[in-house]
Amino acid sequence: MEGSRIRSEQADLLMKAVLALRDEDDAYRFFEDLCTIAEVHSLAQRFTVARMLRENVKYQDIARQTGASTATISRVNRAKEYGADGYNRVLDLLEAQGVIPCSSAESDPRPKTEE
Repeated sequence: MEGSRIRSEQADLLMKAVLALRDEDDAYRFFEDLCTIAEVHSLAQRFTVARMLRENVKYQDIARQTGASTATISRVNRAKEYGADGYNRVLDLLEAQGVIPCSSAESDPRPKTEE
């Protein structure tokens, strides 16, 4: 991806390492060595938040179900809507592979907020 803010030789090698993983067990082994438990949980939480935002779940419901702060939810939403399109691309792939059910989001992609 040209123009990426995180691109470097080290990051390129990391991305190649992730792509080289053969299965879920390899992924768990790699991330357990690479990250702290808290870091993995934080990444997993953000990805769950992105999925819930895609389904137009209200911020307060996301916070209650995931334990994420509304600041984290807002940050994920900003990345999902205006970032590098990584969340949407991966969620599309997982839906196409049947790993997760297709999003039930309506035509309005904005998440619902408490009024």
